[in-house]
Amino acid sequence: ARQGLDYCSMPQAIHRFAAAGKRTLMVTGTHGKTTTCAILAWILEVAGRSPSFVIGGILKNFDSNYRLGKGEEIVLEGDEYDTAFFDKGPKFLHYSPHATVLTSVEFDHADIYRDLDHVKSAFRRLAEGLPAESLLVAWDQDPNVSAVIGGTRAEVWRYGRREDSAWRLGSVSVTPPWTDFEALASGRLTGRFRTRMIGTHNLVNALAALAVAARVGVPAEAAAEALARFEGVRRRQEIRGERRGVTVLDDFAHHPTAVRETLAAVRSSYPGRRIVAVFEPRTNSSMRKVFQTVYPAAFDKADLVFLRRPSRLDKIPEGERFSSDELAAEITRRGKPTWCFPGTDELLAGLIPRLAAGDVVVIMSNGGFDNIHARLLDSLY
Repeated sequence: ARQGLDYCSMPQAIHRFAAAGKRTLMVTGTHGKTTTCAILAWILEVAGRSPSFVIGGILKNFDSNYRLGKGEEIVLEGDEYDTAFFDKGPKFLHYSPHATVLTSVEFDHADIYRDLDHVKSAFRRLAEGLPAESLLVAWDQDPNVSAVIGGTRAEVWRYGRREDSAWRLGSVSVTPPWTDFEALASGRLTGRFRTRMIGTHNLVNALAALAVAARVGVPAEAAAEALARFEGVRRRQEIRGERRGVTVLDDFAHHPTAVRETLAAVRSSYPGRRIVAVFEPRTNSSMRKVFQTVYPAAFDKADLVFLRRPSRLDKIPEGERFSSDELAAEITRRGKPTWCFPGTDELLAGLIPRLAAGDVVVIMSNGGFDNIHARLLDSLY
């Protein structure tokens, strides 16, 4: 800046350069952003639209989290986290979306937001700033979403399970590894789809992507082909391997809602098998006690739980710190045997002897977790 060079944040650069002259399709919300973006980008690709995208995870179909395509659309993940050290507003305010998906609104990012009202104010600002000619596709099961979109000028499509929603799920049937479902638009069947994704939350993500794809003119047949060929996103219920009858999954879940939905999806997809949850709280929110009383119920779908104590608690004021030991005790009181360990080496030493053929180990962390996935699989040879 002192030399007179242009100085901007990454979201500003994306808007000014990558999105220039393109139709921006943005997905925002507390949960499901990355997966919904990935589905939408792949639908556009299969439809021959050659989309650009910048997304917060590696899309397996593209083996990348970004691309500058030749088509008219760009798919952007609209993050609510702060933009830069010199711009503490949310990243999503820097984009000018033609269509916006709002998946959910919950308290998160305790290092940025004071409370839920503070989070809602950011999303309300987004909704109220959307132009009248744009589209807002908003989940129908979250009262916080309803609360923040009331002042928008954009056209609103609700999506989910409500009978009066513009887009809703119809019948659903599961025959592993496939889930088949119907999508209805304005009460009329728009298509039958199948996917290898697991969990109702991922069907809802797919529904939002289908709605936006329809808005920009993608035929239902192309969308159905894309969903059937969709390979998912790395670190979202990703199967890392299987050894001696033990299946190891990797997931980015860290918020209590994400933990709950992930375990529920795994439970439904692996019936009759023992679900072993391994969790590392390492985000700025999960290392604080703001979720201390909410986390225990999130593990109800697990059979055994293994916790690693946070390694960076010294950065959190003592009175605000999360306690893994308290969480372990509370989950155990709920009937789920739970162990807590100071580090990954100790956790593996406690976990491995307790595993048996047929177990499904779900490892949840937003970090690398000391390469625990590969180390566990190697130990099971």
